[in-house]
This record gives sequence, C-alpha cells and structure tokens, in this order.
Amino acid sequence: MQKLIIICTILYGSISAMAQQRPYYTQYVLNNYIINPAIAGIENYWDAKISHRHQWVGFDGAPVTTYFTIQGPLKKSGFARDNSSTVHSGGANPRGASYWNDYRATDPHHGIGFTLLNDKTGPLSRFIANASYAYHLPVGERTSLSAGFSFGFQNIRLSADELFFGNQYPVDPAVAGSGYLNKAKPDMSAGVWLYSKNYFAGLSAQQIIPQRVGFNDGQLGGDTVKLLGGKLVPHLFLQGGYRFLLGEDFSLLPSAMIKYINPLAPSIELNTKLQYQDIIWAGFSARPKDGFAAMLGFNVNSNFNFGYSYDITKSHLNTVSKGTHEILLGFLLGNNNEDWCPRNVW
Repeated sequence: MQKLIIICTILYGSISAMAQQRPYYTQYVLNNYIINPAIAGIENYWDAKISHRHQWVGFDGAPVTTYFTIQGPLKKSGFARDNSSTVHSGGANPRGASYWNDYRATDPHHGIGFTLLNDKTGPLSRFIANASYAYHLPVGERTSLSAGFSFGFQNIRLSADELFFGNQYPVDPAVAGSGYLNKAKPDMSAGVWLYSKNYFAGLSAQQIIPQRVGFNDGQLGGDTVKLLGGKLVPHLFLQGGYRFLLGEDFSLLPSAMIKYINPLAPSIELNTKLQYQDIIWAGFSARPKDGFAAMLGFNVNSNFNFGYSYDITKSHLNTVSKGTHEILLGFLLGNNNEDWCPRNVW
C-alpha cells in the first residue's frame, strides 16, 4: 500500500503541474545558491557545499536528494578587510557591533558556480547539472545588488519495472516492457539578490522554460485510453531576512520565503537562527499546514562548517514516517581572510 501511494503521488504530482517538481530543502538558509544563481561569487572565497536529504524516513520510495554546489568570484576583491574574524580567544566576538559598523558594499565583480543534483522518489529520478554566472555591484555605501542565471540540463528517468498498481494492474500498459525511460530537458534559472550588512532580499525563478514531458512516446492511445500529459512548470521564490544584534555575542536572523508554483496557491516558509559569535547556531523552520524543522550548525574553523536539520510533517504521512534528516557540509576554499562565517550570506 505504501508503494502504491507514493507512486500515485509521483506520477500525478512530480510530472504534472499540481505539486512542487523541484526538491525540497530545509537548509537552503545555509546555501541560498541552490535556489538563486545570483548568489554565485558573493563572498571573497569559493564556497563548496555537499548536502544529503532523506525525506520521510521509513516510508518506502520516499524522496532522497543529494547535491554538490560550488561557487565563487572570478577574481578576488582587493578591498582590504579586517582580519579580526580569525581571533577566537578571550571571549571577544569577532563579528560583534564594531565589525558590522565597518561593513561596506562589495566591489564590482563577476561570480560563477556549478551544481550537480540527484533526486530520487520511488521509480522516478532526476539528475540536474548546470553552470551559473552572476554580476555583483554596489548600489549604495553599504548595499550591493547581484543578478545571475544558470543554464544546463535535467534528465528525468523512470524505472518502469518498479511500477506496481496492485495485483489487478501489475503493469502499466503505457510503459510495459520499457525498462528505463529517460527524458533530457534543458534547465534554466535566473535571479536577483539585494544585500547589505543587516538584510537581504532575493527573487528567483527555476525551471523557467515550460516543457511537456511524458514517457509513452505516443505508443498507447485510442478511444478507451486517455493519456495525461505532464509538463515542467516554473517555480518562483521570493526571499528576505534581517539581522538583529542581541548584545555583543548573539545574533538573531529571521527570514522568510514565499514560493509560487502555478496553479497552486503561494506558500510561505518561516525561518529563524540564533547564532553565538561566529561559532555555533540553532534554528527553527516552519511550513504552515505542512510541518516544521529544528536545525543546528557549527563553524568548525575557517575552512569547514556543517549543519543538520530534522523535519516533522503535520500531514498523515507522519503516521508512517520517522521524520526527515538533512545534513550539509561546507568547505571554504581560498579563504585567505580566514572568515569563520559568511560576510554576505547568513
């Protein structure tokens, strides 16, 4: 029964326009580049991220998503920066009020990035590979604006041998005997990102080229059979956040994301992070009417950080699911200033 439910959800939701077709992420708050290509090159070093998400643990055929991203500036900024962020002794906060008082907008520069993503749900899997370009420029003394796009391809693969609709219909005649079916489609995203020392706002669109997709290739039809044509539709994301300094050692970082996928109504996700100096943070995320998540992360040193999140759904899936686990590893490459945490993406 579990297999039947998940397959029906896949075929009616992931390929049609009636559900989110791109993967879910909880820790996009640590890697907004996975949603918005305008982030590419935002810091003065290369940022590599590896993430693995196992959704609805214990549920047969549940989504499993793994991705690798890397992005950075084509040329490092010559803008002199205080290296106080490398000091972690004496209890002083290297990212305290004095640090942010000296914050200035970025130098004009180019950024690039690359993404490899694999997402599997039951018999349906998706592989995405793309490259990104972004340009950053100052629009005020402490405010910067970037715009970017990504282009690549996505391959949607259906394992017909894994389809099973009960003993009465053990084989789907539309794909009977087909084995693996692959559909390669172009993949394009675009976005803009406004950022300063205390706030950010971004707008992005993924899968902006609407495309039809199906697996039967017209091999089945007639008066007694009606084939439902699926299509890939654009996904729109509007994000914003603000930083509050709570004394010298703590920062509170609330943020929100509004997501729109036609023909669904817009949905909202609310996040908050409480960070101690630039070392450790804890967070909470909520999707009203869907579920919530707890997050925890560490900046181990100036070259490595990681985060973990645990999601609980509020739907009926919670009766068979043991929750969702997501882990993210970050590697800061060429971090000559040895910043323990990001300066512009937080």
